[in-house]
Amino acid sequence: MPELPEVEVSRMGIAPHVTDQRVTQLVVRNPKLRWPIPEDLYQIEGQVIRAVHRRAKYLLLETDIGTAIVHLGMSGSLRVLPAGIPPEKHDHVDLCLASGEVLRYNDPRRFGAWLWQPKDSEHSVLSKLGPEPFSDAFNAAYLQEKAQGKRTAIKTFIMDNHVVVGVGNIYANESLFAAGIHPKREAGKIAPQRLALLVDEIKAVLAFAIEQGGTTLKDFKNADGKPGYFAQELQVYGKAGQPCPRCDKPLSEAKIGQRASVYCSACQK
Repeated sequence: MPELPEVEVSRMGIAPHVTDQRVTQLVVRNPKLRWPIPEDLYQIEGQVIRAVHRRAKYLLLETDIGTAIVHLGMSGSLRVLPAGIPPEKHDHVDLCLASGEVLRYNDPRRFGAWLWQPKDSEHSVLSKLGPEPFSDAFNAAYLQEKAQGKRTAIKTFIMDNHVVVGVGNIYANESLFAAGIHPKREAGKIAPQRLALLVDEIKAVLAFAIEQGGTTLKDFKNADGKPGYFAQELQVYGKAGQPCPRCDKPLSEAKIGQRASVYCSACQK
């Protein structure tokens, strides 16, 4: 599924096309996504999109009266297309813009979402999220405090959106390898200096993934239709049994929290 870098790449891709554009029409072909599309969302018609933000894996289309919240789910994608192009199967939502372009949402599995947040309020899907990984609030002291006494595996811990948002399975694997930390190690038993290194590596891995255009997954292409390129740079994810890029020992794989975890038993302690 699209993770934080892919969502950020989508934001960067659509923002130049939709910012300062008036929404002339909202077309909903299938309202049954992860949650039913609320009738309140139609308030966006006639509004100007002032900015496009990202919070965790949610895209926020901000207007003067409220914000449309978009989640790509497992297989969702956004395209900016000329008006008049017929919709294809799984094209569930269109935002028609005064420019003559259409922001089109495609989602074969329908695990994504389109929601509405009135101005000066916070939707429940956003209200309990942890800090953004690139923010100053996500730092070594913060992670040390959150990890204190925790027996949870560090991989599960950093994938918890209450701890920090946007560290999905791919980037948890990559960050832990970069920091030399075994994914099963208990969060509360990791030395402060190693947690500090992990914070730095999470920021670096995510930033590099965004720079490279997001990881290419079978269901993901970014807003201009081109796949991302970070998959070419993955060190361990999806490479169980292959030589470790550091020591050449075969990479191991285990299920942690029902998710595949690939790591080097020699380099990660």
